[in-house]
Amino acid sequence: MKLPDRIYHLAEVSNGPLIKRNGLLSASRLMRASGLTGADRDRLERAQRLVHTELLGGVCIRDQLPMPSAALERCLCGMSPAGWYPLINSRVFFWIDPDRLNRQKAACEPRLQVVLVVDTAALVAAHEQRIEVTPINTGNAHRKPACRGVATFVPLAEWIKSGWVSEAQTLGIPLRKRSHQPVELTVLDAVPDILHFVINVVSFPTGERFVPDAASTKGEKDEGHRNRMEADSLWRRPREACSVWRPAVRDPGRRPRPR
Repeated sequence: MKLPDRIYHLAEVSNGPLIKRNGLLSASRLMRASGLTGADRDRLERAQRLVHTELLGGVCIRDQLPMPSAALERCLCGMSPAGWYPLINSRVFFWIDPDRLNRQKAACEPRLQVVLVVDTAALVAAHEQRIEVTPINTGNAHRKPACRGVATFVPLAEWIKSGWVSEAQTLGIPLRKRSHQPVELTVLDAVPDILHFVINVVSFPTGERFVPDAASTKGEKDEGHRNRMEADSLWRRPREACSVWRPAVRDPGRRPRPR
């Protein structure tokens, strides 16, 4: 059982200054940092977010259109949607497959996105105790959603040892083949030192796909520092200050966003 050498995180360009300063924070951590409490926080953390939302200071968290509560009620095992949303919001997500990242990027457009290409082994060495992998896209409950619950998030060490056995036993579903690769790698709470593991930062125009360049892999580590420095200019974008959380401007005709 082996993860690929590179994994990918899709970030909002507008969140670049925060990522440079504090690393990658889960949605829950972002809410806490913005001072949200009580009903305001519950509305964003324990229920489906229907719009792309701007928090205090201009930091953005994405909508959760592909996770309507009615769809989740049909596929959740041992928990309610009100318990599932915080489970998702408490993690930082990385894609294993670039094709899935490209589908998410297309759904986030026309907002500008940036891909962080991450050294998997280095990230795991630093944060293995908080890393869990999933066999499905946990952020999408459309079409024929797979059964899911807390056990969908399998600790990395457990997956390496026995694959998806714990998921199957806990949820009462057929055991997946050991060859079934994770769809997501997640880190609980935050990755404050993410820039230590970023080996490339890729920005591209709206409508363009991200394609990993295998030919450049050999030189990635040597260029990693330069790429992180280039991210400074890429992410140096002014933001409008706001005193309270509010929905960001959004095209009402956008389709639901796959993750």
